[in-house]
Amino acid sequence: MKGVNVALGAAGLAAFLALGEAVPRLGLVKEAYVPPTSRIAGALADEVTDSAFWSALGDTLTGWALGLAIASCAGIVVGVVVSVVPYLREVTASTIEFLRPIPSVALIPLAVLLYGTELRSVLLLVVYASFWQVLIQVLYGVQDVDPVADETARSYGLGTWARVRHVLWPTALPYVMTGVRLAAAVALILAVTAELIIGAPGLGKLIGVAQASQAVPEMYALIVVTGLLGLLINVGARTVERRALAWHQSVRGEVAV
Repeated sequence: MKGVNVALGAAGLAAFLALGEAVPRLGLVKEAYVPPTSRIAGALADEVTDSAFWSALGDTLTGWALGLAIASCAGIVVGVVVSVVPYLREVTASTIEFLRPIPSVALIPLAVLLYGTELRSVLLLVVYASFWQVLIQVLYGVQDVDPVADETARSYGLGTWARVRHVLWPTALPYVMTGVRLAAAVALILAVTAELIIGAPGLGKLIGVAQASQAVPEMYALIVVTGLLGLLINVGARTVERRALAWHQSVRGEVAV
C-alpha cells in the first residue's frame, strides 16, 4: 500500500511538472511571467553552484532553527507554569487571547526599528508566531490530564514537579509535539517573509532581489527551494514526532495500520 501511495505521488508530481512545461510553451501564459519548468530547473541548477545561494540558505535555516528552538522552549515552560500555578490560567487567559491573534507581520515595523535588517529582526517575528502554536497546544494537553490520575498521584504524596513529570508531561507530550510540528512550518514561513520584506540575509532577500532585477526563472527557482525546505521540515518533524511518541497509542495504531 505504501509503494502504491509513493507511485501515485510521483505520478502526480510528474503531471504537475509536465503541465508547468506545457502551459507557457502553448502560449496560455506569458513565459516572461511564468517560465517553463525546464527553465526554472536550469535556473535552480545555476543557483546551487553559487556560493551566495548556500550562504543565504544557511542564513534562513539559522533564523528558522534558532527561532523555533526559542519559541518551543518558551512555549513549553510558560504553558506548564500557567497550567500548574493556581489561578494563573484564569489571570492570563484574556492577555493570551488578546496577543495571540495579532499577525506577526504587523510587528515588522517594530522589528526594523529595534534591529534593522539583523538576524534579531527575523528572530523576533519567528519566535512571536511560533510561540503561540506551542503554548496553545501545551495548554490543551494539560487540560486533557486525567483528573483521577492526578488525584492518585496526590494521594501518593507526589509533589508538584513530580506530578508534572509523571502525570502531566506524558499526557501533554502528544500535544507538545503537534505544536512543535506546526511551529516548525510557521517559523519557516515567517523567516522567509521577514527576509523578503525587511531585507535580512536569506532566501527571502534573494527572491526579492531576483524579482526586482526581472530574473524571473531565478525567482521561481528560489521559491521552489523554499517549498522543498517546507516539505523536508514537515517530514522531519513527523519523523521526530513518531519516534518521540512510539509508546503512544496514536502512533502504535498508525504503525499497525
